[in-house]
Amino acid sequence: MFARLRSDIQCILDRDPAARSTWEVITCYPGLHAVWLHRPAHWCWTHGFKWLGRFTSHIARWLTGIEIHPGAKIGDRVFFDHAMGTVVGETAEIGDGCTIYQGVTLGGTSLYKGAKRHPTLGKDVVVSAGAKVLGGFEVGDGAKIGSNAVVIKPVPAGATAVGIPARIIPSKTGESADVTEAHPKFQAYGITQEDDPLSQAMRGLIDSASGQEHQIALLWQAIEKLSSPQKGDCVPSDAARSECFEAEKLNQLVGK
Repeated sequence: MFARLRSDIQCILDRDPAARSTWEVITCYPGLHAVWLHRPAHWCWTHGFKWLGRFTSHIARWLTGIEIHPGAKIGDRVFFDHAMGTVVGETAEIGDGCTIYQGVTLGGTSLYKGAKRHPTLGKDVVVSAGAKVLGGFEVGDGAKIGSNAVVIKPVPAGATAVGIPARIIPSKTGESADVTEAHPKFQAYGITQEDDPLSQAMRGLIDSASGQEHQIALLWQAIEKLSSPQKGDCVPSDAARSECFEAEKLNQLVGK
């Protein structure tokens, strides 16, 4: 039990640079208090003391601003960072090492009692501020949910989900979309440099258009060299032989 408590504290020290000491984490982190209060509430719920479990979770909500249903399952080293206004549903499952920020909802879209209505998060998942994960599907290990995303379908392991409704950025070689080093560091709020698939598509179109203009300019230059003005052949204008497509400027506008 004490080893688990120490791991709860250590995971906060590892992921929050504002945490300066163990005593500060124990006394000033409502996310830690929410996890600790959830455990007796969950024990009551699973041992038939339904009302006591709900009442304990209600007290925890009042003290921390984080609402976790006593029926939810929470793994080890789960960090609710700030997490004011976070709601975790009855059949939700949160895997080891997950990080959940403020305003997150792990909710359900079904009204059937007893059914698996809420999502299951794998290990080391990051759910950013304001995200809504709705439904009884799985979010794979190492996945990231972008801020304010509305996720209504499964997210593969290592992928990133952004937007409303969420679009999936596939993982790279089985890793998160933003991972480049052998031992990736924790990414606060799930922020990546490639977190918008629409921007990626725009950059691809811009690069393609720029490449096509370059090829056209080379073709016109080759035609000019082969053409003979004495024979009346058409000589291309300077505009046709030069490149004026501002690819770099457009890429900056879309966030490259």
